[in-house]
Amino acid sequence: MADTHCFHCGEPIPSGVELRADVGGKAHAVCCIGCRAAAEWIAALGLDDYYRLRTAPAARAAVVEDFRAWDRAELQQLYVRKRADGDAETCLLVDGLRCAACCWLIERALRGLAGLRDIAVNAAAKRLYLVWKPDEIALSDILARIAHLGYEPRPLDAASLDAVARRESRTALKRLVVAGLGMMQSMMYAVALYAGAFEGMPPATRDFFRWLGLLATTPVVIYAGAPLFAGAWRELRARTPGMDTPVALAIALVYAASIVETVRGGAQVYFDSASMFVFLLLGARYIEMRGRHCAADMTDALARAQPAVAARRTADGALETVGVHELAPGDVVSVAAGGAIPGDGTLVAGFCEVDESLLTGESAPQRRRAGETLFAGSVARTGPIELRIARIGADTVLSSIARLVGRAQRQRPRWAELGDRVAARFVAGVLALTLATALGWWWFDPTRAFPAALAVLVVSCPCAFALSVPAALTRAMAVLAQRGVLVLKPDALEKLAHVRRIVFDKTGTLTARRIELVDIEPLGALDAASCLRIAASLEAANTHPLAAAIRAAAPDGSAPAQELVSVAGAGVSGRIDGHEYRLGRPGFALGEHAHPPLADGRVVLAGGGAALAAFRFREALRADAEAAVDELRAAGAELEILSGDAPAAVGQLARRLGIEHFHAALSPAGKLARLGAMRSGGALVAMVGDGINDAPVLAGADLAVALGDGADLAQASADIVLASGRLLALAEARTLARTTLAILRQNLAWAFAYNFLSIPAAAFGLIPPWLAAIGMSASSLFVVLNSLRIGLPRTPLATPPEIHREIAAT
Repeated sequence: MADTHCFHCGEPIPSGVELRADVGGKAHAVCCIGCRAAAEWIAALGLDDYYRLRTAPAARAAVVEDFRAWDRAELQQLYVRKRADGDAETCLLVDGLRCAACCWLIERALRGLAGLRDIAVNAAAKRLYLVWKPDEIALSDILARIAHLGYEPRPLDAASLDAVARRESRTALKRLVVAGLGMMQSMMYAVALYAGAFEGMPPATRDFFRWLGLLATTPVVIYAGAPLFAGAWRELRARTPGMDTPVALAIALVYAASIVETVRGGAQVYFDSASMFVFLLLGARYIEMRGRHCAADMTDALARAQPAVAARRTADGALETVGVHELAPGDVVSVAAGGAIPGDGTLVAGFCEVDESLLTGESAPQRRRAGETLFAGSVARTGPIELRIARIGADTVLSSIARLVGRAQRQRPRWAELGDRVAARFVAGVLALTLATALGWWWFDPTRAFPAALAVLVVSCPCAFALSVPAALTRAMAVLAQRGVLVLKPDALEKLAHVRRIVFDKTGTLTARRIELVDIEPLGALDAASCLRIAASLEAANTHPLAAAIRAAAPDGSAPAQELVSVAGAGVSGRIDGHEYRLGRPGFALGEHAHPPLADGRVVLAGGGAALAAFRFREALRADAEAAVDELRAAGAELEILSGDAPAAVGQLARRLGIEHFHAALSPAGKLARLGAMRSGGALVAMVGDGINDAPVLAGADLAVALGDGADLAQASADIVLASGRLLALAEARTLARTTLAILRQNLAWAFAYNFLSIPAAAFGLIPPWLAAIGMSASSLFVVLNSLRIGLPRTPLATPPEIHREIAAT
């Protein structure tokens, strides 16, 4: 870069500043002491290749702030999670990340730090993931080292996210406005020139309009088009030409040729085309940026959901407003209707309705009673309510989900890597074809060589190639996260679309972790309703799942029981209205009067030594299990149950759900053997488990889908986690995954077809440069807008046979 601009950050060097940084044995001009220190420190680390690899200038180095506040326990409990092995982890926002070279620099500069266990940087999301040993290195030391490189680490909260997005949007919009105004002015002068060509405009008037066109176009090219030239320069220095290279070259050629023609009074100028190129490119990229921000808003909503302050109940009963970081487990906080819940905790009294759609994707309000759990980030629909805090900050379910989303963003799927490789090779081919077109036309008709080569260069810009995969995948990941489905592995979405056989665990997966009463058989003089009221009175204070099922089925107003005696594993006895009753196993309820037909596992109610009723229970299905199974079956999936439970229970559940194939009484090794048998036939198998005790079996499947809540989510090692706990979300995700691959193929097919048709036409001189610019921008917009269709209600979904044919063709 010229000496008028800083070697490190690219900013103009103020007049009178003569600072030099020694990098690679050469003295380079820098704008300030901070940039000199950053550049020389990078060189001292042996990382000066960063300046060759980067595709955008570094952020201007600021005075390094004191990061010791990050070591305070009150702040760390919001953003730092202590892991079971004693390590700490956090995910931060890093302002100043520009490109992959920035990630390369940060990772290599920090790798050698003692106590730093893991680091991952995502330039697109501007995220930094750290794992370190707190007893060996302080977080403040790590952040200070990052700041020395010229980057600004920030907490991942709403204020930081909004500031970064606002700055990016404002800068892009300013450049777009300058390009738009300049384009309109230059096109007005171009219209005058074109009209004058037919009416015999005098040369002096023609030259006057050309100079006006130069004045209008220069700010467009120099200011608005600066990111394009900077990106192309970095790509060429890194010897990896990308989509900025051909467009920057085209704009530079058009602008330079127009200046030459203006000075020497030549036949043609292209100022209108140059300004149009820049405006259309910036317009397409602005729309792409807005789409990226919308997708990020869905996932970043997890970070935005954490409120900054809370109303804490003091010892004297008053309310005080405190920062969320000041809360501690055991504190009681008050949340008004419409307010966000600051931490995980239990409802103190009464009942309430909460909106948990951010966490689970469930749009309907959830009713919670006293003693039930409320999650951070949920919104109280009724209030005010009070809850007792159990976990805050990094230990909450909200943070667990955010960490899983961050983990997914750190990895790139196969499709994305393939798209990058295709785009890079395509650019090299385009540059060669442009040169061949220019030489060919120079041989046949030199006057058409420049317009034809220019049209090839512009029309073939690989924006559509480069955007086709990331635009679709980013949109799909964001929509799934909004619906409570977290895709954690890079190729999990593709596997989900292709999977044909889905295997379910039973307990905790297809069934809820509760029992339900399904039948009451009267055996004496009392009817079923009277027997249920008596049983509910006997079980009023019992915590056993069977007792909860009886209480849930009984109407309110049961008479209180006295002289209650509970016998573990047998039952409970007591007196109601002067009569003695027993409820439990037949042998306990009836004693020596037990009749063999009742000794079949049912719970018996007896009074006066006689059987009054028999209660039959079963495991409760998940609320949406039947709907999920029906939808998956209708979509062509083959379903199976693998369980360690008794054959009778598994068979009964399979019949309820209409699943023909099931295996019971299996050990983990038996489940793995069954999965291996299915996979040996070439089938792609997905395993769905609760994520707690199914880890070995999940690891043995091609695609592991875990259900879970709370801390289990953070420990999940699955490919996909259903954070909502809704099985129906799996069916929805599978449909959306198939739609995503269909749209992704549409994007790639469009990019190939567009270039296949337009490049030869441009090379033969059938497409003028201005039309090439419109076509190139339109192709990019098509890819972005087509990707935004993912997740929309009106998106036409491919039918299973159509998708099956697409998969077979792949």
